[in-house]
Amino acid sequence: MGIVAGLDSAPDFTRIVVCDADTGAVLRQGYAPHPVESPDGGRPSDVDPQAWLLSLGEAAGGGLLEGVQAIGVSAQQNAVVPLDAQGGTVRPAMVGGDKRTQVAAADLIDALGGREAWAQAVGCVPQAAQPVTKLRWLAKNEPDAALRAAILMQAHDWLVWQLLGRPVRRTTDRGGASGTGYWSAATGAYRSDLVELALGHQAMLPEVIGPSDAAGTTPEGLLISAGTGETMAAAFGLGIGLGDAVVSLGASGSVMAVHPEALFDSSGMITSLADATGMHLPVVTTLNAVRTLRGTAELLGLPDLESLSDLAMKSTPGAHGLVMLPYLEGERTPNLPHTAGTLAGLRRESMKAEHLARAAFEGMLCGLGDALDVLRGRGVDVRRIFLLGAAAELPAVQAAAPALFGAQVVVPQPADYAAIGAARQAAWALGVSQGTLDPRTPPAWQGAAAQVLEPGEDLAVGQAVRQQYVSVREQTHPGAFRS
Repeated sequence: MGIVAGLDSAPDFTRIVVCDADTGAVLRQGYAPHPVESPDGGRPSDVDPQAWLLSLGEAAGGGLLEGVQAIGVSAQQNAVVPLDAQGGTVRPAMVGGDKRTQVAAADLIDALGGREAWAQAVGCVPQAAQPVTKLRWLAKNEPDAALRAAILMQAHDWLVWQLLGRPVRRTTDRGGASGTGYWSAATGAYRSDLVELALGHQAMLPEVIGPSDAAGTTPEGLLISAGTGETMAAAFGLGIGLGDAVVSLGASGSVMAVHPEALFDSSGMITSLADATGMHLPVVTTLNAVRTLRGTAELLGLPDLESLSDLAMKSTPGAHGLVMLPYLEGERTPNLPHTAGTLAGLRRESMKAEHLARAAFEGMLCGLGDALDVLRGRGVDVRRIFLLGAAAELPAVQAAAPALFGAQVVVPQPADYAAIGAARQAAWALGVSQGTLDPRTPPAWQGAAAQVLEPGEDLAVGQAVRQQYVSVREQTHPGAFRS
């Protein structure tokens, strides 16, 4: 079928992979950082979207895209690009999670009548990072810019539109739309009343096209696929399907799984996203994952997480009865925003550094196990768990995760899965346009190279450790999981 490209415009960089359209083999790749600086050295919350185009051009330099027939675009989620009626930006794009928008999120929740009203309307409760919340902030803090905002786009929508030469038709996909806070994965429709609630007036929104549809063709004949958000692209690049879940270990954690239908969750713990294939991607997040490990390493005076892992391996499952509830920043799952962490089971024999180290790993994984159970409790089938993030490579994580999660654990080799997912989407759209692929069935690319870990005979011990954790959680925060 030829060759295709996937580009991932992440918060800090653009990565491009060029792949064989039939097998998914990566043939060549390019990379460039975004030319963006923040005054305090951190990640900026406002970015001129032209920076994304500049790094895209640099990453594609040296003839990288020569011979490519189709391109897919993955981009950071939650960025909102407000445009005026002529398509010019009214202000820089609002990106990332941003503390300044937390008040706006609370305002919006109240304005619609609470968390359950939002969960029912669009499958998620407004959070600081979401586009709908940023629109509320804009209306309250930059009313002139808000008034001029006639068109709303996300990062991947805007990039696709630019690649196509800024046509009259503007498109997005189900995956990206499902994260906005004003499109429902359950109904497949926008809630323009929620845009008005947030922004103060209506605005034009991109047309939501199907997973295998093309957004258009460039004047040079290059096909551009629908594009999607990074989460959906990475899931597509990994090749996850029904029965699979992905546990992401960042400072905070997230658990998502493929499911055939949208899930309504009155407590708001489940965010009901759509994936890049026509299925659904319910997500549950925790506030405390690797930050639990970093905090414990600092407490024990250890230089890095590898040292903490080595120390934890000197302990045994259950950490001699020591249990850590890792709610260091409060918690979202369960919904305990103002609580703190707990260390229970202190006895003379458990007061050793290696047991504390082990309790930190077990506490982090049991917290993610709680998030998995939220999905399982709603009928989501989880037979295999992909474990992502640098911490997934730590021996203490790999030793404990299969038994604590009660499932096979797959640790994929590091790769640019979002860019690969974007390329796979491009191959799908190309195949459909040529009549060689079914619009309902994506190309069967080779799966990610990975290490596979089985719970085996450790399963019973792992489940006993989970029960020990659940008992402490129920005693400390009774009924925390009741909606």
